[in-house]
Amino acid sequence: MSRKRAAWLWPPLGLVLLAVSALMGVAAGAASISPLDIAGALLGRLPFTSVDSPLSGLQEAVLVELRLPRVVVGALVGGLLASAGAAYQGVFRNPLADPFLLGAAGGAGLGATLVLAFGPQLLDSPRALVPVAAFAGALAGVAAAYALGTIAGGSGTTTLVLAGVAVSSFLSAGQNLVQMIRVEDLRLIYAWMMGGLGRGGWDDVAMIAPYAAVSVLVLLGCGYLLDLLALGDEKALSLGLNATGARILVIAAASLATAAAVSVSGLIGFVGIVVPHIVRRLVGTGYRMILPMSLLTGAAFLILVDIAARTLIAPAELPLGVVTAFLGAPFFVFILRTTRNRAG
Repeated sequence: MSRKRAAWLWPPLGLVLLAVSALMGVAAGAASISPLDIAGALLGRLPFTSVDSPLSGLQEAVLVELRLPRVVVGALVGGLLASAGAAYQGVFRNPLADPFLLGAAGGAGLGATLVLAFGPQLLDSPRALVPVAAFAGALAGVAAAYALGTIAGGSGTTTLVLAGVAVSSFLSAGQNLVQMIRVEDLRLIYAWMMGGLGRGGWDDVAMIAPYAAVSVLVLLGCGYLLDLLALGDEKALSLGLNATGARILVIAAASLATAAAVSVSGLIGFVGIVVPHIVRRLVGTGYRMILPMSLLTGAAFLILVDIAARTLIAPAELPLGVVTAFLGAPFFVFILRTTRNRAG
C-alpha cells in the first residue's frame, strides 16, 4: 500500500481513539459505571429505540448531567486548541507557533476576564458575550505579537516566540490589574485562569457550538491553502493564491477557535503545540491531513489529560492547565532544541 493511500487510514483511527477516550472519560469517577452500562444508557436515549437503561436514576443523572457534558466540552476545547495551533504553525511557517506563545490565548483570556469582572454590572446576561470578547482579544494578541516580531527584525522562529512571550506577559499584567480592581471576583477569575473542565455543562456546549462549528469548518477547508503557503509566497502567487487574504482567513479562524475554547475552559497551555507535532510525525507535512488529525487527536488528548487531572489526587482535582504544563513544557524544550539544531 502506498504512503498516500495509507495516510487516509489515520482519520478512522483518530475517530476510534476519540471514541475510546470519550468512553473512558464518562466511565472515570467516584461513582463506578461500567462501559457496557454507559453504552446501554446512551443507546436507550436514542430515538426509535426501546432499550431500557441499566443505570439507576442517580447514576443516569451523574452520567448525563455531569460526566457527558464535561467530556464533550473537553473534546471541543482540545480539538479547537490543537487545530488552531496547527493552523498558526502553518500560516506563520513556524514550528513553535501556538495560541499561547502567539498571544492569542492571552488576549482571549483578557477579553473574557473583562466580561467576567465587569459584565454583571452592565448587562443582564454577560456570559453570552464571553466568546465575542475572547475573539476580539485573541485577534489583538496575535496581531500585536506578529507586528512586534516584524518590527524587531522579521518573523523567524526565535523572534516571533520572544514577541509572543512579551505580548503574553503584557496581557497577563492586564489580567492581574483587573483582579486587583475586582477583588470580590478574584476567586472566580483565578479559578477560571487556572484552566479546567469542572464547570463544563450543556449550557457551555451550546454557547460555543456555533463558534466552534464555524472555525472548524473554515480551518478544515484551509488545508490546501496552507499547503500552498508552505511553498512560499511567490510560488503560491504563481498558483493563483492571494497569500495575504489566505493568511487573514486562517488567522481569523484559528483565533475564533482559540477564543471559543478559552471562553469555557480558561487558560490551558501547550495543547496547540504538543498535538500538532505528534500528528505531523505520524501523517507527514500535508495540512489537509494535519488539520483533521489535530482536531481528533487534540480532542482525545484533552479528555485523557482531564481524566488524569481528576483522578491523580482524588477526591481533589488538579487544575487542567497545571497538568498540560507539566506535560508540555519538556516537549516544548525538545521542539526548541530540534528546531535550533536544524537551523544550525
